[in-house]
Amino acid sequence: TASHYVIIPVQCEYMALEGLTRLTETLDLVRRNLNSSLTVLGVLLTMYDVRTRLSQQVADEVREHFARTFDTVVPRAVRLSEAPSHGQSIFMYEPGGRSATAYDDLAGELLERVGVAV
Repeated sequence: TASHYVIIPVQCEYMALEGLTRLTETLDLVRRNLNSSLTVLGVLLTMYDVRTRLSQQVADEVREHFARTFDTVVPRAVRLSEAPSHGQSIFMYEPGGRSATAYDDLAGELLERVGVAV
């Protein structure tokens, strides 16, 4: 098998909920036909904009239907969009910023979920 785990990133946008439903159906097919041990580590909320009610509504909806939603939420941030155009990761481009901190927190959650002591 190509992978044991799946992380499902979900933009905090309305249409992402449609995509999430379809993806879960696809994952069920993969489990039935190709990889019965495939495990969803969690749903990762991304591009969360604290200024909009839509982001909060999408986050609430995802958490309501997917118990394994990560606590970490990746914010919408200009710096995160700019970093690749400068050939840098967010950790190099804006160390200590909100986005870098979020991805660092996510790494800790991932290690915990796969059973690696931190």
